[in-house]
Amino acid sequence: MTLEQLRIFVAVATREHMTQAAQDLHLTQSATSAAIAALEARHATRLFDRVGRRIILTEAGRLFLIEAKAVLARATAAEAILSDLGDMRLGSLSIAASQTIANYWLPRVLQIYRERFPGIAIKLTIGNTTTVSQDVISGTVDLGLIEGEVTGEDLVIDHISDDELVLVAAPGHPWPGIETDVATALKEVRWILREPGSGTRSIFEAALPQFGLNVSDLSVALELPSNEAVRTAVEAGAGVTVMSRLVVSQALEAGHLRALPLIFPRRRFYLLRHRERYLARAAREFQSIIGSPDQPTSLAAIRATRSP
Repeated sequence: MTLEQLRIFVAVATREHMTQAAQDLHLTQSATSAAIAALEARHATRLFDRVGRRIILTEAGRLFLIEAKAVLARATAAEAILSDLGDMRLGSLSIAASQTIANYWLPRVLQIYRERFPGIAIKLTIGNTTTVSQDVISGTVDLGLIEGEVTGEDLVIDHISDDELVLVAAPGHPWPGIETDVATALKEVRWILREPGSGTRSIFEAALPQFGLNVSDLSVALELPSNEAVRTAVEAGAGVTVMSRLVVSQALEAGHLRALPLIFPRRRFYLLRHRERYLARAAREFQSIIGSPDQPTSLAAIRATRSP
């Protein structure tokens, strides 16, 4: 049994499709099928049932998949340790980040990292707070960056920055007058919100009880899966929303949106890593650039030294 056979088996088992696995692995379908057949023949065990044009894991296949993934994870860790002995001229770094961070906060960090380590290949996956934390736990990525609160015994969670949430509407939006109390005003307007699971949504929902409300008390017109979609809908007059100032700053300056007179608590950005997985040097160097708001080596300090 070879690592290559295990990689092929895991790819086929994950996709339950021989052709798709072969394409993802850049192998021919015949080579992929042969590797699976060799495993089954060598151990006289059927790993897949062929049902029509589909393939489905057998009970033996499901049990073997758990161990195969564990072996490959250990092999990846061994390779990472060897790569760590190098001089950072080659290597890779995989990051998952929630949308606000990925689109508005992270590019500056990546620029600094690229200037220092041009030979490191960076793979960025964009999701929401829930999917990013799941990616870190599963080992799909080295590091995660989120703007919502998460917990998990497998996670190390470091505060790296702060963010301001702003209540915004289109310039002509009829926000209730000052004689209307806040809770009533929030219930009277239509809302455009990010999807459940996003950091922005979770922070917004956590802030509502201070007004004696929860999200079910609001008139939610739309739930959209991206900051840009929410901002565009609000600019078009579809309703109001709460978003990061990073997302709406240009629209506010251009007059496409206006900030409404309601203060929401600041939220934190967090860096996630797996508690038990080896953190290669490429990831540690990225972590050191970000630092924390209180560290003199943090991104905030780097920005300050470059300010005119």
